[in-house]
Amino acid sequence: MKKNIGNNRKAQLDTDQVRGKKLDRVDCQLIRLLQKDGRMPSNAIAQELGISEFTVRRRLKRILDQGVIKIVAVANPMDLGFEIAGNLKIRIDLKKADEVLEKLKKLDALIWVALTTGGTDIDVDFVVRSLKEFQELVFKKISKIDGVLSTEASLMVDLVKDEHAWGTAWD
Repeated sequence: MKKNIGNNRKAQLDTDQVRGKKLDRVDCQLIRLLQKDGRMPSNAIAQELGISEFTVRRRLKRILDQGVIKIVAVANPMDLGFEIAGNLKIRIDLKKADEVLEKLKKLDALIWVALTTGGTDIDVDFVVRSLKEFQELVFKKISKIDGVLSTEASLMVDLVKDEHAWGTAWD
């Protein structure tokens, strides 16, 4: 990877590999703009970056097709009627990690699933409509998965920051 690392956080990026996907300075700037406003029109992006609208559309299609970014509506789950949202730390038998992860990915209430290091093995975020749904999720679904050893829940009581415009590692 070619990186100009120094005191300047906005170091110049020629071409880098992101999980085998090439991003250049323009791609990174495009991503940063979309992180701030996912509905920003291509012509406005083009004007901001000083490139053609065709170039914006072509680059956007490429980075979307490669899975580098997704454009979605992000909402506060409480504003959508979900009474309980939170995080579960799950300890598992690591020999069964693939099977456990596959089963967790299929649970609709889980909105984020990650294999982790540290005190627990899997970290998940969830949203449910009620305490009854939370109980069913933890005790009837997750705890019943072969390979799950224990769970530890943290419930969200107030969403105080929900930031998605973190830029790229080369900004």
